[in-house]
Amino acid sequence: MTAHTLRNAPNLDPYFMPFTANRQFKAAPRLIAGAEGMHYITVDGRRIVDGSAGLWCVNAGHGRQTIADAVARQLTTLDYAPSFQMGHPLAFEFAERLAELAPPELDRVFFTNSGSESVDTALKIALAYHRARGEGTRTRLIGRERGYHGVGFGGITVGGIVGNRRVFPQLAGADHLRHTHDLARNAFTRGQPEHGAELADDLERLVALHGAETIAAVIVEPMAGSTGVLISPKGYLERLRAICDKHGILLIFDEVITGFGRLGTPFASQFFGVKPDLFTTAKGITNGSVPMGAVFASRAIYDGIMKGPENLIEFAHGYTYSGHPVACAAGLATLDIYAAEGLLTRAAEMAPYWEEALHSLRGLPHVIDIRNIGLVGAVELESRPGAPGTRAYDVMVDCFGRDTLIRVTGDIIAMSPPLIVERSHIDTIVASVADALKRIA
Repeated sequence: MTAHTLRNAPNLDPYFMPFTANRQFKAAPRLIAGAEGMHYITVDGRRIVDGSAGLWCVNAGHGRQTIADAVARQLTTLDYAPSFQMGHPLAFEFAERLAELAPPELDRVFFTNSGSESVDTALKIALAYHRARGEGTRTRLIGRERGYHGVGFGGITVGGIVGNRRVFPQLAGADHLRHTHDLARNAFTRGQPEHGAELADDLERLVALHGAETIAAVIVEPMAGSTGVLISPKGYLERLRAICDKHGILLIFDEVITGFGRLGTPFASQFFGVKPDLFTTAKGITNGSVPMGAVFASRAIYDGIMKGPENLIEFAHGYTYSGHPVACAAGLATLDIYAAEGLLTRAAEMAPYWEEALHSLRGLPHVIDIRNIGLVGAVELESRPGAPGTRAYDVMVDCFGRDTLIRVTGDIIAMSPPLIVERSHIDTIVASVADALKRIA
């Protein structure tokens, strides 16, 4: 029996699945029933090595008892508390613990429930800050081509994935920098690409076109994961920071993927040595166990918004589940695990072995690029004529059938294992991909 021929299979029809070719999936489903450590367990009992940390989020591995116990205790202590004009101690404790991990002065934390909500929140904070300072003309938001910032209307407006944008209207006035992916000059780079820092100068072009007084913020991913592990070139983020400073524009980093140890530091801003004004997080904040996100704002931005009579709400924004007590309990337990096991810096230790293993795939059929940073890697494949995306999808299905989970985006294989990964797991993941590449035409 395989995962595609299930005994007592559930009715798949009612579930309208997200970011999935529903008809294709339901014709040959891949169903997961359990998880433990580095592995998923399928409904028919196969153990699948998790090469993608779920959806970039299960940084401490699956089935952590510490988190489960914290959630269970919290559900019977305080299952829910409103966060509008009320509070509960765990939210304040969790915000303080998070602020201790962040770069200096980025210590004001606004809780959300997802990466998408974090992005829309960060954009609204940027707009509110400029308005509070008397610069209400700064309403324009700048994103980047091939950027992914979630699926809210703010996120798709500044995002740069065509498939996410073409069906839905966007907010008026946004613009985009060019992306930094340059196969011709940077193929098979290990770490940050050498070429492309000059692409940050696109922001100067947009300032000249629109006027600095109209631009509120620029949002970029230090490493764009969902569009195929696109790594910022050397000097790019520094240049972008300098241009933002020159023109009074806020710089937002989307760290929904890179946050919580993915590159070998708590946050990517620390890895790259460039401090944003705001940055977004989610995913690894609770090890994927309970939906949650957070926006980190600089103290200057927070203080800039705290204006007017003290009895008035300074920032008219929030969610029913902002700072949910169960999510906070999961998050605090997750931080305890990260600290006890050194997981926020472990990627730096494992990165050299990861890099060598990934680049061993060079020369295999259809491989046109390999790139890596921290514990993230991508293998880009030549697309089939007239059928883009199908080759990588077939590799993903082949790997799953042979007990390895990877992610694909277009014809790019993306891998980001849990931070507890051992060398033997890396060997298994890379061997599985290698074998699939040899089999798939």
